[in-house]
Amino acid sequence: MIELRPFDRLGSADHGWLAAKHHFSFADYYDAKRIGWGSMRVWNDDTIAPQTGFPPHAHKDMEIITYVRRGAITHEDNLGNRGRTLAGDVQVMSAGTGIRHSENNFEPDATQIFQIWITPDSKGAPPTWGTKPFPQSDRSGNFVALASGMKGDVDALPIRASARVLGATLKAGQSVEYEFDDKRLGYLVPASGRVEINGVTLEARDGAAISREPKIRVTALEDAELVLVDSAN
Repeated sequence: MIELRPFDRLGSADHGWLAAKHHFSFADYYDAKRIGWGSMRVWNDDTIAPQTGFPPHAHKDMEIITYVRRGAITHEDNLGNRGRTLAGDVQVMSAGTGIRHSENNFEPDATQIFQIWITPDSKGAPPTWGTKPFPQSDRSGNFVALASGMKGDVDALPIRASARVLGATLKAGQSVEYEFDDKRLGYLVPASGRVEINGVTLEARDGAAISREPKIRVTALEDAELVLVDSAN
């Protein structure tokens, strides 16, 4: 089953410096039917104004994956980590026993990100942070694991959850397939472009909640950039 979740019907918040869309319940947006999807708890689509950002704040026991769609985000935390993640690249923060960090857009234009939160398989590990470039040419016509806690995903940024975050780019007319193990769930969002997934059409930034589908086939109706999460049920 594929449930379409149109972008214009997602939860939303506008803080002036931050315009956010929420695929799942978050902060002041609550929908009892959209608390999460499997082990995934948050998928926020954030647009951050230039020279603004999230001031220092704390997290605990959560895997937080940031996929930069446009611009760049600069991370700084109480462990001494500092790094700038560019469009198309990914950063991962395993909050573990607790971490305090800030995320800022120091760029001259707006930055757009997907931020995805996944519940870890266990608690009590020390916090970590990392970032990695993923050339879009490597994902042309293929899903590539960007962040993963699944066996065999050695090139992905590690997370402490039985889940993987994947990216792909497609030219108009191209297709890509992905197979799900039994009892796994998927959530797919085109960062850009219009696509069809097993006969369901998604516009850019729409969500598709995937369940009981052993295989999906995504066909680009125009040039597209995809982000997919495969998570435990």
